[in-house]
Amino acid sequence: MEQVGKRLGPAARLDTILRHLSPRLGAVPVPTSVRTSAQVSAVAHPRQFRYTLDNDVLTEEQRQFYEDNGYLLIKKLVSDEDIERFREEFLRICRREVKPPGAMIMKNESLRSQYGQSEKAVNKVQDFQEDKELFRYCTLPEILKYVECFTGPNIMAMHTMLINKLPDSDKQTFLHPMHQDLHYFPFRPADLIVCSWTAMERADESNGCLVVQPGTHKETLKPHDYPKWEGKTNKLFHGLLDEDETIPKVHLVMEKGDTVFFHPLLIHGSGINKTSGFRKSISCHFASSECYYIDVKNTTQEHLEKELIEMVQKKYDTTSVKLMDIWNFRARLVQGERINL
Repeated sequence: MEQVGKRLGPAARLDTILRHLSPRLGAVPVPTSVRTSAQVSAVAHPRQFRYTLDNDVLTEEQRQFYEDNGYLLIKKLVSDEDIERFREEFLRICRREVKPPGAMIMKNESLRSQYGQSEKAVNKVQDFQEDKELFRYCTLPEILKYVECFTGPNIMAMHTMLINKLPDSDKQTFLHPMHQDLHYFPFRPADLIVCSWTAMERADESNGCLVVQPGTHKETLKPHDYPKWEGKTNKLFHGLLDEDETIPKVHLVMEKGDTVFFHPLLIHGSGINKTSGFRKSISCHFASSECYYIDVKNTTQEHLEKELIEMVQKKYDTTSVKLMDIWNFRARLVQGERINL
């Protein structure tokens, strides 16, 4: 069984990455992909609650709120001390004092010439599962306590991000269109996946807080692609092709340490940062290790698979990368037993 605290040396970790991302170098066996429709969103639940599991953590009211709305906000869940540690690690990554193997450092190229790789230009650190300090977020007992309410006891950390929403009042470069996270994930069932998203400072409409459409987690996975916004599109910032503007939207105003848990089919996005500061958040998508991979060929997710593979091939200068290789590298056990993922 994989242990949370066990770390390898930098050279060994890099070797692990290359093995995972290139079958020619001896990648570990990939679990057999199960061909199924990407539209499958749930598993049958005979009990009263479909989206939450029976335990003593959530109150009846909290469970019902998540069932109805697809998200649940827990106030002041992560301590100021932990958040400041994550903030300092992000700044160390910006200064290149830390180079997490496999992490994708996303920058605003128009600001890079002016500020270099700094907090003023880096808008996201994605796939930080090999950074000991940032990955600690995914192992916090106070986070996992709630995650287990949605995934059960065998928990995988599947996708990690620290977002630094830059000031953007004019070009709207970092406006994230309304989307469903399941669009990015080649594993199911959706009901055993949950995102934990923690505000690292106050998030409101002025600096681009999360915007959700309550109840949309009950819908199916919809087609996504790049929005038709000239000059406003970032790599992999896909959005709904046909957004229903009649569905009410809720702006999630959050204070530092507040954490929202939400379903991967919940339609959500974020606005622009109209302030002069930076709006940081840290998040992880968790899944039950009992989930299984699907084949996304001939589904609405197929074009995303192609785009992601091309990005990884370019980054690692390899031609033999499969989608399952990428996800097997990203995935890490944080609690319980590793079964399928």
